[in-house]
Amino acid sequence: MARGFDLQAAAAHLARRDRALGRWIRKLGPVAAEPRWRQPLDPVDALARAILYQQLSGRAAATIVGRVEAATGRARLDATALASVDDAVLRACGVSGNKLLALRDLCRRADAGEIPGARRLARMDDAAIIDALVPVRGIGRWTVEMLLIFRLGRPDVLPVDDLGIRKGAQRLDALASPPTPRALSERGGIWRPYRSLASLYLWRIADSTELP
Repeated sequence: MARGFDLQAAAAHLARRDRALGRWIRKLGPVAAEPRWRQPLDPVDALARAILYQQLSGRAAATIVGRVEAATGRARLDATALASVDDAVLRACGVSGNKLLALRDLCRRADAGEIPGARRLARMDDAAIIDALVPVRGIGRWTVEMLLIFRLGRPDVLPVDDLGIRKGAQRLDALASPPTPRALSERGGIWRPYRSLASLYLWRIADSTELP
């Protein structure tokens, strides 16, 4: 399965199917997602970084990631790199106890062959990838959905539990409050098979200072 999809074709599809979203698409312009799809992908590295970024600001997380990279002496945080430093070193980098346990579980599962490699991921559907990765400590459905959208470039992912996306949907439809995940899932049926791009726009709508 190829990584990424045609953003222009997807935007045109969304605009035809949903007039309200179409107005926002024209107002906000194209999104830039392709560069991350083209980057080499090591699933263990991507998941390790996702764990380190959880519940932190981007700047704080980037600082910790930089320290971990320096401690391992490698730019890629695969199982071998993470195993090369002991727990005390990772804690000194700013890694919390819970995240340390999550990283160790990730490495254990990688060594046991439980984490699909990039080639195997390319042959798996979205649901199978979620099922394969959520058993890792610290990795929930939302984290895997971010991997599907931003690194694997899967076209039809709608993270209905994401508050930013729900707020974007609230603004899109002029609702009094964000829709429930179930309501958003039903609302998003019209965006298939390009719900990933709809998600990218909903995040932008939520943050936009533009008028609808």
